[in-house]
Amino acid sequence: MTDETKEQGDATRCGFVALIGAPNVGKSTLVNALVGSKVTIVSRKVQTTRALIRGIVIEGNAQIILVDTPGIFAPRRRLDRAMVSTAWSGAHDADLVCVLLDAKSGIDEEANAILAKLETVAHPKILVLNKVDLVQREKLLALAQAANERMRFEHTFMISALSGNGVDDLRKALAKMVPAGPFLYPEDQMSDAPMRHLAAEITREKIYSHLHQELPYQSTVETDSWTDRKDKSIRIEQTIFVERESQRKIVLGKGGATIKSIGAQARAEIAEIMGVPVHLFLFVKVRENWGDDPDRYKEMGLDFPKE
Repeated sequence: MTDETKEQGDATRCGFVALIGAPNVGKSTLVNALVGSKVTIVSRKVQTTRALIRGIVIEGNAQIILVDTPGIFAPRRRLDRAMVSTAWSGAHDADLVCVLLDAKSGIDEEANAILAKLETVAHPKILVLNKVDLVQREKLLALAQAANERMRFEHTFMISALSGNGVDDLRKALAKMVPAGPFLYPEDQMSDAPMRHLAAEITREKIYSHLHQELPYQSTVETDSWTDRKDKSIRIEQTIFVERESQRKIVLGKGGATIKSIGAQARAEIAEIMGVPVHLFLFVKVRENWGDDPDRYKEMGLDFPKE
């Protein structure tokens, strides 16, 4: 326990910390590293986080609620605009903002646009340089100086979310910075994302890892049923929605081989998280123009843009 914690006695701290950054900067990996368990989908493909999935961290007498926002990028489609809007609302609603920069990319065009817009966010900001193991120290120091000259950051951290290097120091600093107040979630809860949603996210991640460039981002997964069985196992039915018949055939694969592999990997990961056997049944359906359906946005926790 720190001296500060001792002075406060039983007083608790609790607050929301938004992670803001460009796609693929490592926000989801950082959430998982801070929490110590997988709570958000992590993919090499950009734009995988669609909703504000919160990871919940207990550090000493503090509860840190992490808001993993969608990566901020130049929006083109309606879904893109909804994701960007959600990311900025997460920043404005949080108590603190962690600004993640890819140390290798530096202040590129995307990062520059984010820093410019962050000037409208009044909350205290922390600069987090991620992937520092890939960059020479001189370049890191120059990047940290350049970013701090752009705007006022309370602290600067250099980390590798993937290896965990520097993550403990960041966690402790966040615990000191969140405001005083009671815990908002039970101490053993790691995320407020319902397990049905997390299970769908895991299956969606496996689709991306299997198909890479073959299947565009016009796909989504919904958990249709979740049954806790008497033998302590769980039966889950999910539907993978795509926009065209050609995409459905890609997901199924020759003789159903691709969907079987996706299902096997998703089932194993869900079972590991739940700690019980899982029976996962996947179905693939065509739903044309689901990206323009307000109900789909509601299920993903996004506001439907009217334009």
